[in-house]
Amino acid sequence: MSRSTLITGLNGTVGPALRDALVAAGHPCVGWDRSAVSPDDGAAVRAHLDALDPGGVCHLAFGAEAWAAELAAWCARRGRPFLFTSTAMVFHHEPDGPHRPADERTARDDYGRYKVRCEDAVRAANPAAIVARIGWQIATRRGGNSMLEALHAQAANGVLRASARWIPATSFLVDTADALRDLLLAGAGGTFHVDGNAESAWDYHRIVRALQARHGDPSWRVEPTDEYVHDQRLVDERVRVRSIAERL
Repeated sequence: MSRSTLITGLNGTVGPALRDALVAAGHPCVGWDRSAVSPDDGAAVRAHLDALDPGGVCHLAFGAEAWAAELAAWCARRGRPFLFTSTAMVFHHEPDGPHRPADERTARDDYGRYKVRCEDAVRAANPAAIVARIGWQIATRRGGNSMLEALHAQAANGVLRASARWIPATSFLVDTADALRDLLLAGAGGTFHVDGNAESAWDYHRIVRALQARHGDPSWRVEPTDEYVHDQRLVDERVRVRSIAERL
């Protein structure tokens, strides 16, 4: 793609990392300024896309399903790659995982159901879209919506209770960004799972203790529990993601 890639969600956690991965590979990127163009104004969205004429679109921002559909449809009309990030939360813990791309989506919480609706809107607007489901991201620096930041916040309030019976879908942020970049540049449509814990199968308690040793605080008080039971892993042999076992 010689044109710039449009990335929505550059104020989030994954967006900046994906931008860095694309720029490092020689692909310039631009963001979406909500103050300049409202995502809720379909005509304005289409006009902005026509003027910007991006080489591809990565939709990572939170917003209405109609916005996702507009972005996906524009890419379908222009023959440009479109990538949408979804979540492991489209799967409930009953039935248990590990979960594969073709499995029935069983979300019961509001966020998971929202992402299911977005997936459906994207797929209806653009059958060639790339839908990439991801898990909880691990950043090695403070800030953002990452596992490490959540652990610091929980530790500040007392004991860190970590289920040894939850195998989360999770990856290091830089590895997720690399996988998303590769999916976008490959351009093949479909639903994909991006999970650095798919093969490692580390439980949450083990991950927390490893993060404490490598990137956390030795003063954390970590206690194992069995309060949440779920093999949440997102399995997909087509997607290469560096394992958390290698990172930790």
